[in-house]
Amino acid sequence: MSKKDHPNNAPGVPMVFPVWFENLQVKYLNKALKPIARYLPGTGTIEHRGRKSGAPYKTIVTAYRKGNVLAIALAHGKTDWVKNVLAAGQADVRFARRTVHLTNPRILPAGSDGEGLPFLAKMQAPRMAVFVADIA
Repeated sequence: MSKKDHPNNAPGVPMVFPVWFENLQVKYLNKALKPIARYLPGTGTIEHRGRKSGAPYKTIVTAYRKGNVLAIALAHGKTDWVKNVLAAGQADVRFARRTVHLTNPRILPAGSDGEGLPFLAKMQAPRMAVFVADIA
């Protein structure tokens, strides 16, 4: 399957990584990193519920914070965790020493100027979409 045909590739939210890397990360890397992810700098675990099943899920993310805004670059496109959080309107992100509650989730499409985003997220905004939420 090509990137163009992948279900995560949505208008304004392109997949930046190749499909083979997506598969490698989902199958091996995430399982290996999940126990220690929240202790790695800038990395946390977003806790969300399935929009159809209601089942709880935990997904590793690299989050950037500026004031009361949390941003996550969407290099993998519009994945299930993004759809789940948008549908629920909220989620929690667990870091090593704290958990933050997210509200008002939204997506800034690829190519946006990234105004008001943390520096590293702003640098990625021209090439990929950015998930943005307010910290409650």
